[in-house]
Amino acid sequence: MIRQNPNNSLARLNITLPDAPKPVASYVPARQSGNLVYISGQIPMREGTLMATGAVPSKVSIEQAIECAQQCTLNALANLQNHLGNLNRVTGVIRVGAFVASDVGFGSQPQIANGCSDLLVEIFGEIGSHARAAVGVSALPLDVPVEIEFIFEVE
Repeated sequence: MIRQNPNNSLARLNITLPDAPKPVASYVPARQSGNLVYISGQIPMREGTLMATGAVPSKVSIEQAIECAQQCTLNALANLQNHLGNLNRVTGVIRVGAFVASDVGFGSQPQIANGCSDLLVEIFGEIGSHARAAVGVSALPLDVPVEIEFIFEVE
């Protein structure tokens, strides 16, 4: 697979990674086992503030939820960079698990998860393609609309 420099991609997209968010409970943001790095569920925290709260689509629009998914992804990359020291060590995005607080009958969780998936491919190129689950749930911590967990392969 073709590998592109994620730092160049971030610059091209005019994206600056945030500071790595601190855990909001008893867990570590990143844990490595062999060449896999597991990133704990990330919520849409931007500059210390939640971007949105509530279920999709009654309280949070699909568009807002997609932006939340993108922020979760940037927070994950900030934690990954903090753990690795350099995103150039990433050799693949293995899996993404997206959880969307959803109203009864809402079934567009994959569309929201695409906010994350598409951004990972823009940043990493082919190695950003991954296996994924997009799941609707009744509630998430701190009443956020989106939480996403990640598994990255590294060298």
